[in-house]
Amino acid sequence: MRRIILLFKILLNYILGYVNIRVESVFAERFVNVCISKKIFLWNIKREKMEALCANIGIGEYKKLKSIAKKTNSKITIKSKKGLPFILHKYRKRKIFLALLFLIIVGLVVSSNFIWNIEITGEESISKEDIMQTLNKEGLKIGILKSKLDSNKIVNDVRLERDDISWIGISIKGTNAIVKIKEWSPAPEVINENDYCNIVSDKSGIITEINVQNGTANVKTGDIVQPGTVLISGVIEGQYSSPRYVHSLGVIKAKVWYTKKERVYLNQKMPAETGNIENKYSIKLGNFKINFYKTLSKFQNYDTISSDNKLRLFSNFYLPIDLIKTTNKEYIYKDVTYTEEQAADITANELEKDIQNEVKDPKTIINTQVNTYVGQGYIDVEVIVEALENIGIEQKI
Repeated sequence: MRRIILLFKILLNYILGYVNIRVESVFAERFVNVCISKKIFLWNIKREKMEALCANIGIGEYKKLKSIAKKTNSKITIKSKKGLPFILHKYRKRKIFLALLFLIIVGLVVSSNFIWNIEITGEESISKEDIMQTLNKEGLKIGILKSKLDSNKIVNDVRLERDDISWIGISIKGTNAIVKIKEWSPAPEVINENDYCNIVSDKSGIITEINVQNGTANVKTGDIVQPGTVLISGVIEGQYSSPRYVHSLGVIKAKVWYTKKERVYLNQKMPAETGNIENKYSIKLGNFKINFYKTLSKFQNYDTISSDNKLRLFSNFYLPIDLIKTTNKEYIYKDVTYTEEQAADITANELEKDIQNEVKDPKTIINTQVNTYVGQGYIDVEVIVEALENIGIEQKI
């Protein structure tokens, strides 16, 4: 794909014109590195001698070299001028070249009035595909005229339709529509210290420690509790007075258990990559696609990875041309046989990692137990993780 993009850049510079330059400098490599850091495209770089090299550069970027040459103490001379503009100048009396140049210019001017790319930023839990569907439904889609685009209406409609987006902004730069969003997340319920509340259990466990600072303990050490059990009550019963309500405070610790099970077969067919790959390329012009390959793959089993790159002249001037690279990676199935011990170890490690991701603080884990049950050609693995956690959360009365 990089090679195709490189060829397109060279072709584009041929259309717009380029020059072959000679750079004389003690630090010729530094000159090239500065150009790369500033995203100035050089190609066909050749060293002439220790302190000189030659390269091609587009005429539009040639003007940027003055400051770089001064910075790197380099001398730049033009060896030759190449490309369509110089050929047209040479053959300016030939109408076909002028007509071709005119068509190219008209095509670029016309395409600049449309949106050819939609860039979405700020998404976290919402997928870009989901957001794109909503934008397309509300009128922002590839190929729409910029003059027909009502950004304010689209912003309002999206916010009305979607509760999971708290803010959205749309800006148009060149042929690129930049959509920035901020996802909505519910604020956690905060109970004011002056509000009356109980402390309840948020999971099952056996009470190991009770430390009440305010309120009435509703459980004792050794009690088994379930989610929602009141641990510290916000109601204090008076012996000679009516009940008094308070904001419960305290720490209740309990032993809790996390369990995961999985069955693993001792004889399995596992996919293994062969290292053979095939790359296929295509160009998409709007809804029209040109494939430079046969549809069917020569591999029987393979994974496919596709990448889509839009062609652009500048950072925000996209063209209605997509360069698509499809890579097929071949794999075969291999017979793998595990011993009971191997199967148990591999599966137990995976299950233990899954449980550790569920535990809020891995430091609270105090014990891990692995149970195995051998069957005919398989083994069942059970992992039980014991943790000592604070299970109390506030619940408003």
